[in-house]
Amino acid sequence: MRESLVCYYWHIRGAHVTPSVRLSAPKSVRWVGSSRDDLRLFPEDVRNRVGAALWEAQLGRKAAYAKPLKGFGGAAVLEVVDDHDGDTYRAVYTVRFAGVVYVLHAFQKKSKRGGTTPRQEIVLIRQRLQRAREDYAQWLREQ
Repeated sequence: MRESLVCYYWHIRGAHVTPSVRLSAPKSVRWVGSSRDDLRLFPEDVRNRVGAALWEAQLGRKAAYAKPLKGFGGAAVLEVVDDHDGDTYRAVYTVRFAGVVYVLHAFQKKSKRGGTTPRQEIVLIRQRLQRAREDYAQWLREQ
């Protein structure tokens, strides 16, 4: 079992100080395929927004602007969509596995046909989700 990072917020009551909150360590982030390199090519504002969503996921929360990606059965695969200077950027990650957030894909949407994710991107996300499953199983065996 992994160690928890203990952080205390102190409340001062009279002459003594007492700890009031215990927080767990953030989940680790693992990058699948070229997702990290691809994200680094995004404009800084977009990178910051995706980074904030990943931080929320590491803490076990969901950013308000992170939405479940359709076709992946529930809210375990999430997508952050951000527009910048007329271009649309997307990052996809999963919180399906305990203790880790996998970033599956980051890409600039080229198609101007509505808000749907292009089929070839969905295929790639499914392949990377399978790679994440395999990586997670290996990671568990090593624990």
